[in-house]
Order: sequence, then C-alpha cells, then structure tokens
Amino acid sequence: MSLARTLRHIQRAGIKQWWHDLNYIGDAKFGRLIGQDQFGNRYFENLNPLDELPGRHRWVDFAQHDLNATQVPPEWHSCLQHIRNEPPTADKVMQNMSPPWKAPWVENLTGTRGAFKTYNTAAPKINAWEPKVTDRGA
Repeated sequence: MSLARTLRHIQRAGIKQWWHDLNYIGDAKFGRLIGQDQFGNRYFENLNPLDELPGRHRWVDFAQHDLNATQVPPEWHSCLQHIRNEPPTADKVMQNMSPPWKAPWVENLTGTRGAFKTYNTAAPKINAWEPKVTDRGA
C-alpha cells in the first residue's frame, strides 16, 4: 500500500472510514457501493486501474466482523469471483433465476451451537460389562 494511495483514500472516504477499512478489510480501499445482501454485508467495486490491482477491484465489507466467507450468499460470491460481470442487483438473469420457493441462504454453523449433530438410534453391538451383585443375606 503506497502512501499516495492511502492519502487518496483518506481524502475520498474520510479518516473514520479509512480506519474502519484498515481494521476490518486490512487495506485502504475506496469504491462505489454496488449492493447489499440480506445479512447487511456491503459489496464494493473500484474499476480505476490506478487504485486497485486487477482481480482485487471487488470486495465485501462484512456486517458481522467474524470475517467468515460462508456469510457471502452464492449470488454475491459469483459476482466477487468474476463468474458474473454484473452484481445480482443489476443482473436480470440472476433476478429471474431464483425460484420463489428457495429458502434464504444460511451461513455455515460448524463450531457453533447451531451446528448439525447426528445421533445414533441403533442399539450398540458391544455393551460395557456390568457386574451382577447378589445379595448375601445377613
């Protein structure tokens, strides 16, 4: 990150946004907001070749700052990875492709209380030994 690029970002976005980006994105980036998903994640794009490296001109600012990639829904993932050129908010194919019965996207809950845990309903094949104690009578 060059000094000129950092100063340009502070001038465009302000010190508060610059500090936020350094803490949560890890880089001083400035771009136009291209959309927001149902989780509150904001997606940005900067097509100026002087500001961003090729392939790094789209990024996400997570609403929850766990920085977990499973918080990005598939339609936005395809935009970030350049599978689709347009963001889902502007892409007519993506808007018409989602069926009305499709459930909303849920992040991966592994390692949390909401994680899926299987349980066994079959009786065990091997049982632990339990000694049988008989009453000796007094």
